[in-house]
Amino acid sequence: MIKGTFAVALLLASNIAFAQSGGAGAITSATSDIEEYVEPVSNLVQMIGAVVGIVGGVRIYNKWNNGDQDVNKELIGWGGACIFLLLVPTVIQAFFGI
Repeated sequence: MIKGTFAVALLLASNIAFAQSGGAGAITSATSDIEEYVEPVSNLVQMIGAVVGIVGGVRIYNKWNNGDQDVNKELIGWGGACIFLLLVPTVIQAFFGI
């Protein structure tokens, strides 16, 4: 009876060990897949930031020429957004260790 219980426990333990090794391989594969996407996504964010920056710059230029009173507030918001979009890819690359 004890030998039978021990044999069943040993079989179950070996199945758990096999299942864990497959999971580690999947995690390693997922990590490498994510690392492959970080650089293209970072470049995409910088391109979107460039387009948004140009549009925002034109908008601020028009407000400035029209004599709008809240140009300073718009300029600070636009500058902060540009700095944020330039720093995000760097932070993402540092976070993933690339």
